[in-house]
Amino acid sequence: MKVQIITIGDELLIGQVIDSNAAWIGQRLNERGFEVEKITSISDTEAAIKSALQDALSQADIVLITGGLGPTKDDITKKALAEYFGAEMVFDESTYNQIQRLFKQLGRSTNDAHMEQSYMPSNAEILLNKMGTAPGMWFEQEGKVVVSMPGVPYEMKHLMEAEVLPRLQK
Repeated sequence: MKVQIITIGDELLIGQVIDSNAAWIGQRLNERGFEVEKITSISDTEAAIKSALQDALSQADIVLITGGLGPTKDDITKKALAEYFGAEMVFDESTYNQIQRLFKQLGRSTNDAHMEQSYMPSNAEILLNKMGTAPGMWFEQEGKVVVSMPGVPYEMKHLMEAEVLPRLQK
């Protein structure tokens, strides 16, 4: 199966952060016999996200996305994906409960930004993130798979190992 990887974040484009996610994902997919045909890094804009996704889906069976799922204003990946897939943003109780559990373990309380992170595209399957506050999302459309994961490397790696790779290998 053909795979494309999209990494999202202005910090990647200006050299502030080195994109280790794409290399790690590519290596893991290659080990399992998947053909990674393209890696694209894009800015934190809805237009860039939608355009890159449309391009990737025209060529690949699977598109893996990292970045843009956090609580800051430039984290717009969820919104862009919801619009792309024609979904509404809905409150996801399991996501909110996971965030509350994580903050309780850290001895901290949640705030409005964390509540906002609990709104997810209505047609996404939620991949709970036990390592952080931004869950992953799994979309299927016309026989193709799109998975969006956090850009924080240890969170992305956890979701890849625990959820994404096992499901892709089925």
